[in-house]
Amino acid sequence: MRSHPIENVRNIGIMAHIDAGKTTTTERILFYTGITYKMGEVDDGTAVMDWMVQEQERGITITSAATTCTWNSHRINIIDTPGHVDFTAEVERSLRVLDGAIAILCGVGGVEPQSETVWRQADKYRVPRIVYVNKMDRVGADPERAVAELRTRVAARPLPIQVPMGREEGFRGVIDLVERKEIDWGRGILGTDFEVREVSEEFRDIVEEKRSEMIETLSETDDALMQKYVDGTEISVPDIKDAIRRGTLGNKFVPVLYGASFRNKGIHPLLDAIVDYLPSPADVPPVVGRHPRSEASELRAASDSEPFSALVFKIMNDPFLGNLAFFRVYSGKAKIGSMIYNSVKDEEERLSRLLEMHANKRKEIQEVYAGDIAAMGSMKNLATGDTLCLKSRPVVLESIKFPEPVIMATIEPRSKSEHAKLASALAKFTREDPTLIVQRDPMTGQTLLRGMGELHLDIVMDRMEREFGVQANLGKPQVAYKETILTAAEGEGKYIRQTGGKGMYGHCRILVEPLPRGRGFEFVDTTRGGVIPREFIGDIETGIRESMEAGLAAGFPLTDLKAVLLDGSSHEVDSNPIAFKIAGSLAFKEAGRKAAPVILEPIMSLEVISPDEYLGDIVGDINSRRGRIEGMEMRGGARVVRIFVPLSEMFGYATALRTLTQGRGLFVMEFLRYERTPAAVQEQIIARIEGRLPLQR
Repeated sequence: MRSHPIENVRNIGIMAHIDAGKTTTTERILFYTGITYKMGEVDDGTAVMDWMVQEQERGITITSAATTCTWNSHRINIIDTPGHVDFTAEVERSLRVLDGAIAILCGVGGVEPQSETVWRQADKYRVPRIVYVNKMDRVGADPERAVAELRTRVAARPLPIQVPMGREEGFRGVIDLVERKEIDWGRGILGTDFEVREVSEEFRDIVEEKRSEMIETLSETDDALMQKYVDGTEISVPDIKDAIRRGTLGNKFVPVLYGASFRNKGIHPLLDAIVDYLPSPADVPPVVGRHPRSEASELRAASDSEPFSALVFKIMNDPFLGNLAFFRVYSGKAKIGSMIYNSVKDEEERLSRLLEMHANKRKEIQEVYAGDIAAMGSMKNLATGDTLCLKSRPVVLESIKFPEPVIMATIEPRSKSEHAKLASALAKFTREDPTLIVQRDPMTGQTLLRGMGELHLDIVMDRMEREFGVQANLGKPQVAYKETILTAAEGEGKYIRQTGGKGMYGHCRILVEPLPRGRGFEFVDTTRGGVIPREFIGDIETGIRESMEAGLAAGFPLTDLKAVLLDGSSHEVDSNPIAFKIAGSLAFKEAGRKAAPVILEPIMSLEVISPDEYLGDIVGDINSRRGRIEGMEMRGGARVVRIFVPLSEMFGYATALRTLTQGRGLFVMEFLRYERTPAAVQEQIIARIEGRLPLQR
């Protein structure tokens, strides 16, 4: 039996730039909704949502944590996501399964680089959101600039529905523009006592002005409200709330609220806004999937009466329960003991354990319903992005796409006896984290670990020692270069071996063409008349893909190219899959060598914040690192410089910036895109790989 009707369920994420106050805000929500009796603090390492040892030590969120609470007879499932760019995959997977989000901005920093990244991710999944401007009590808090930056930096349409009462040390509460009420927490620290009263004389003019602006914006996006506005009819509070809800669900604007979570101010109105304006699973359009065999489109509405369908968005290794799979139920219901079908892997298994998660604590439950987010004792071979459904009504939901790793390092155990333990630990980590990739270097035979940044690899090494007792050495981080081609070229591959008896025969001709950046690889078969039997076409593609991994110019994987199979021939006795795989590889190598292969390098978006007097030194240093300055501005008395710079030039930048600015400079860096390396740099990379230049960091 459902504890809450589906209309009263909210699945929301909390997302923001690092250090904007996501986890602190979540801790306050848990306290005021009665889930915790004591407020956890990030700075003290006692935050419930930051339950990993590494999170408590470093004061950052590393893994998205799920929890459930209730407010005004509504069930709220919350996912607190990391703000650090190295863990952007956690944000990506969370947004894929959420219905709404709270974007937290720092009242001083405004829209910061990672705020832009998560905003774009939310745009991709069309997630309705509300904005919470936090840290209104901090020196330099400027809510008007934060709202203006929503327009200029992320092209959003902000709709302030509150007016802050004071700022910095004088911030004591907010005025609700919808109901024309002051909510005053005063100077109290606990935040449980606050006064709700009519608007005082001091704020009356500003409230009427801002309320008129709010209703005007609503009228522009809502026909029902526009009619009342034009007719001069009295617009009631329910009318305004309905219009805000419709506009928020349609992504026409984002309601803006204010608060100071650390001082426990602003959380109650934020909870009300979650319930009033963010969507329930029933408000979201039916999820679209495909039939695993016929490929026909399948719709699943958010209803308990529909066939069961769910998406796995996270695998977590639990020391007591083994692998746990977090999943979002899109339709139908499932109970303990029922058979669940993994339509991606074509496997069926009995559901033996269901859990309602609260960070790393859990509660056993018997049944899940449409709109729920829960965890299960992991079925075998279950991976992030798999679809769970009924075998009688199969469906495959759209999977989750993750960013590519941009950094790599060699990893080896400190003793030979730990080889097996290291392999086992890495296998568990790669199941949990799709942006962590383990490969073997084809030239040296060493194990390579690829990730999203130095911090990402550092956390993996720390967890490996604490959780699995494996001590390993990590080599110096290196850039994950790629290769591509600049021109189209043809190549022919023939593999013919006659060794007495049955031989080997494979022959094909292919054309390779460059694709736009970020398109990956495409394979097209244009052969006619069965010159190559259909069963061997896939082997040719496999041969090409394997050759792409080995590279052409310097041994880096190839990307952004199209391979077209033009022609070929076969032998009715000697042709087999291996012969055509080798022929595909030979044809690709010949075509690739003629197609002007080049090396691509990851380009990072860098934002440096520093006192103005150090600007000259910062710019000079950036120029020496092949950086391109994209823009500058003043923010809160500090100079902010936005730069595009190659990742290969940025190792050790934290130390360099501290030296240049006497410890007063900060920087934030995130992956932007891959670009072609200059010819001189490419020559240096190739020379280092061939041993003509010493390896350098």
